[in-house]
Amino acid sequence: MGSKRVVVTGMGAITPIGNNLNDYKNSLYKGSSGCDNIMSFDTTNFKTKFACEVKGYDPLDYFDRKESRKMDIYAQFGMIAAAEAISDASLDIDKLNLSRIGVIWGSGVGGIETFQNELINFAENNKNPRFNPFFIPKLIPDICPGLIAIKYGFRGPNFATVSACASASNAIIDSYNYILSGTSDIIITGGSESAVNETGVGGFNALKALSERNESPKTASRPFDKNRDGFVLGEGGGSLILEDYEHALSRGAKIYAEIIGFGMSCDAHHITAPHPEGEGARLVMDNAIKSANIEKESVDYINVHGTSTPLGDKSEILAIQNVFGSHSYNLNISSTKSMTGHLLGAAGAIESIASIFSINHGLIPPTINHSTKDEEINSKLNLTLNKSQKRDVNIAMSNTFGFGGHNTSVIFKKYK
Repeated sequence: MGSKRVVVTGMGAITPIGNNLNDYKNSLYKGSSGCDNIMSFDTTNFKTKFACEVKGYDPLDYFDRKESRKMDIYAQFGMIAAAEAISDASLDIDKLNLSRIGVIWGSGVGGIETFQNELINFAENNKNPRFNPFFIPKLIPDICPGLIAIKYGFRGPNFATVSACASASNAIIDSYNYILSGTSDIIITGGSESAVNETGVGGFNALKALSERNESPKTASRPFDKNRDGFVLGEGGGSLILEDYEHALSRGAKIYAEIIGFGMSCDAHHITAPHPEGEGARLVMDNAIKSANIEKESVDYINVHGTSTPLGDKSEILAIQNVFGSHSYNLNISSTKSMTGHLLGAAGAIESIASIFSINHGLIPPTINHSTKDEEINSKLNLTLNKSQKRDVNIAMSNTFGFGGHNTSVIFKKYK
């Protein structure tokens, strides 16, 4: 198992700042905000009236009407991202052993839009209360990998990971391990989420987790800024094609990057709040560095979890300083959630893609909307504030942390 290598040979994305991979990349480097007033429902009675929605989305641009009615929006986003990644990887389905291709997918809340709408319809129909027969299949988080497999005929490992905001990263880690074990040649992985609805916004408002900067939505997601007041909800999906290195070579695949290690840990502290000293975050990054068998000084860039919450940002930065010591000052650090908002279970997918972009293009995406220094966050750290920065990136780390104390780090390396 130790001699195997796992590489990324395809990527796809549908995000609040770009409905495909190339548009997502360009918007990241421009420092574009995907946040605006919510268009999908009436926010009159909500404390937060904005989010990072996918722009101009019409399911009929991707699916026929009958097909779209059988899928929650989160699954639609997943299907779209996976289709782009499969095309990007130039997978010739007719020439591949489909029993050795799997789909492992992450989603934190699954079909929450379906859950909300079906309960409303049931409650309002007093004369004949009933549920749609597709209610359960549309709702469950594991339906998206099933749908992807059905479309293409993939008969390898197929399941969903659910670990809140770490879901997609856990899916990537599981995919990596299945390929290392020799179980699969290729795994389509990633995550998708669509929780910008009354239930999602109302639920996170009740937790006091969301920003309420209604007067200035585009600047609401401001990681590390003194005046940050909560995260901004986002939606979309991202997909990566992970492949056994020798298999990729045999079919002449382009290779974006190599995965060389990962970390997992648990805060064991609180159901929603991070450990105040960042103990779980410290442990997960330590574990990732050990797994990758690298020196900590070889890490060039960290795409942090960085949700723009008062405690979360501070504790993650503290953890980085504890792990990397003096090398912390040589790192580039940034939070792309400042642009995309927080895609919950899909965050690890689109942020892994952003990390790979930094390796491929020698350019670090910025942390936008920073205007006021937080005295509790070390100002000597390079947080890549407000503008992209050029840097030759050999190794990048992507952090994602979830409610329940679930922590993941994935390490990507330039392909050589």
